[in-house]
Amino acid sequence: MTKGTRETDVTRSQTAGRRRSGRARGAALLVLVTGAAVLTSVAPVTSAAPAAPAAPAAPAVDLRGTDADAAPLRLVTLAGPGLAGTAPERRAGAAARLRAAQDRTLRGLGAPEPVYRWSTALNGYAVRLDADQAARLGARPSVVSVEDDAVRPLAADDRPPAPGSPSTARRGGAGVVVGVVDSGVDPDARVLADGGVGPGGRAADFTGPCAAGAGWGTDTCGDKLVGARWFVAGFGRDRLASSATLSARDDAGHGTGVASIAAGNADVTVGDRGDLGTYAGVAPQARVAAYKACWTAPDPAHDGCATSDLVSAVDLATADGVDVLSVAVGGPSRLDTLDRALLGAAEADVVVVTAAGNDAASSWAAHAAPWALTVGAHTTPVRRGRLVLPGGPTLSGAMAVRRTLDDVPVVAGSRVAAPGARRTDARLCRPGSLDAARAAGAVVVCDRGRVSRLEKSAEVDRAGGVAMVLANRRGAALSLDLHRVPVLHLAAAEADRLRAVLRERPRPRARLEPDRTDGVAPRPAGFSATGDPAAGVVAPTLLGPGTGVLGAVPPGPEGPGWRSFTGTSAATAVLAGAAARVRAARPGWTADEVRSALTTTALPLDGSPGALREGAGRVRAGRATSPGLVYPLPAAELRRYLDGARPPVATNTASVLLRGGPAQVTRRVRNVTGTALYFSSAAEGFRRHAVSVRPAALRLAPGETASFTVRVSAAYVGGGAGRAAVDSGTVTWRGADGSRVRIPVVVSR
Repeated sequence: MTKGTRETDVTRSQTAGRRRSGRARGAALLVLVTGAAVLTSVAPVTSAAPAAPAAPAAPAVDLRGTDADAAPLRLVTLAGPGLAGTAPERRAGAAARLRAAQDRTLRGLGAPEPVYRWSTALNGYAVRLDADQAARLGARPSVVSVEDDAVRPLAADDRPPAPGSPSTARRGGAGVVVGVVDSGVDPDARVLADGGVGPGGRAADFTGPCAAGAGWGTDTCGDKLVGARWFVAGFGRDRLASSATLSARDDAGHGTGVASIAAGNADVTVGDRGDLGTYAGVAPQARVAAYKACWTAPDPAHDGCATSDLVSAVDLATADGVDVLSVAVGGPSRLDTLDRALLGAAEADVVVVTAAGNDAASSWAAHAAPWALTVGAHTTPVRRGRLVLPGGPTLSGAMAVRRTLDDVPVVAGSRVAAPGARRTDARLCRPGSLDAARAAGAVVVCDRGRVSRLEKSAEVDRAGGVAMVLANRRGAALSLDLHRVPVLHLAAAEADRLRAVLRERPRPRARLEPDRTDGVAPRPAGFSATGDPAAGVVAPTLLGPGTGVLGAVPPGPEGPGWRSFTGTSAATAVLAGAAARVRAARPGWTADEVRSALTTTALPLDGSPGALREGAGRVRAGRATSPGLVYPLPAAELRRYLDGARPPVATNTASVLLRGGPAQVTRRVRNVTGTALYFSSAAEGFRRHAVSVRPAALRLAPGETASFTVRVSAAYVGGGAGRAAVDSGTVTWRGADGSRVRIPVVVSR
């Protein structure tokens, strides 16, 4: 998984309802067994057929994906949707026709049997083709696209974290299944244990299996973790790290973190001693279905997710009947095969939540499509602590633990070197460098660098130290990892002050205590990708907490089974949990209504940098269950958007992106309050254009829909080019019940 800025002291061990009746699930599992791996593909069957293994129509092909003699894997999308929106009574015939149409496109090419077939969220397949075969196939009228398979990163980043539980909720999300397309899950994590999910067992509409694999039996799932599948054909088994597990078990920690943030159980104690309090995911009563499509490689720089595996995971998650789908991976700003599959999921009434990506400096936001909640990241407050030296300075830094240690000695690591160990190693608290006879009971000061931060605190713990001060020597950022002992991380200037005290008083006594949490207002995280002013929709859609969000990971030799996540992955997980909460609270709402409610109740940031940085603002899950109005966006309209039959600006999104002025655009809203209400409008925040709304007010009966027009004048202030010429503001409908329904409006050159 691409980690962004990588440091030598970051190691892999840290990462180690209205349910539409007859939702289409018309796909059976086709199992291809190659060696020890079970590799899944989709073969259409009737909707009534169970998701049972079926014999392959042809001998299994080489699915390794990196054989030097094998042709590249190509992702082929055919015209027309998959079976997601097909009525149950028509599914059997539609499935047979779809399979036959796929076979016809391959006829005469001399191509092997497809590695994957997609039939629910997408009509297409993944097949090995040389350049000539790919060109011939792409020229056929029924083929929409032929795309090379590629490995893309997960949207996590090892930037400075500030850990904290993503929620204080004890309830929410009951009966909802969150599908997590990621690196798998740790089924032994306490946050995913059975219990606390509300009445009943498996969610009624979910039909997915618990696929067996290495270290994972068909009975591994339960009431909380209701299903699991895994996909490796695109990534390639011969590209896997030796520690990778051919099952849905998480090798990297990322998938477990996303699942726990979105839907982790409530009241789970964090840390060996409970120093970090208790934990709850955003929707603690929601169920989780794991779809492992992301893998570790021998070189961490090559970790990631093959697009073909991701599309296969989305296709089967849709067939299985998940309610919310989290896809915390990056990708190109243009729509690709994965985005087309995500449309199929949305057509099956799934709330799709995707990551905008962490490459703000080099690319636009990924997954910019009206059928997805594309999530950017905003900053969160940083927990702080301080070391109080009586008769000396009080030193402040980053500290996660909320426990106080009073009247404890403080000693430099270099002064408590183990017999035979070098003082330079003890100064860095390398493994085995500290003398337990002299470090026991003390706060040990360790310089940063050379070995991981967790290795340093593990050495302090081994030597009997009660806490560690991690001391920077230069301008590196402060980090809040989850250690086995309390850790205060000092910036270089504060660390130099402490070193000066220790030179004069080698073993002073002090108090280590939690300090305030900084009150800096949230702002878009610097790494969070910005929206393209030339795109069809505003992206990111909105922001979620994306710095230092606490999540569970498989326990490692140095870590206690928790990690602080930073990146748009964390924000995506929070939004997936928020969507699950809304689905559970409003079971009659469709996926487009949930997307609208989460978007229109978001709160713009203070000193808003504009909608292309923040979308509608930061999510407020508690407000989204009572939005007042929603912007209905039926699946047929989404399909017309993709096919180009409907201009993007005419699509009824809960945002507006216009190119230049003067212009006007129409939107529709529906009253979901249950009572007749007046709503008044306001257009605010624009600096270069005059923007008005007509009519200025609406009176809507319960369930009534009305249209309004947003009119934008020609530019009248300033000029400039590029991003500087983008103007943005909001259009807000204020209801007599106190509701505020706000959408971002962007006017670009």
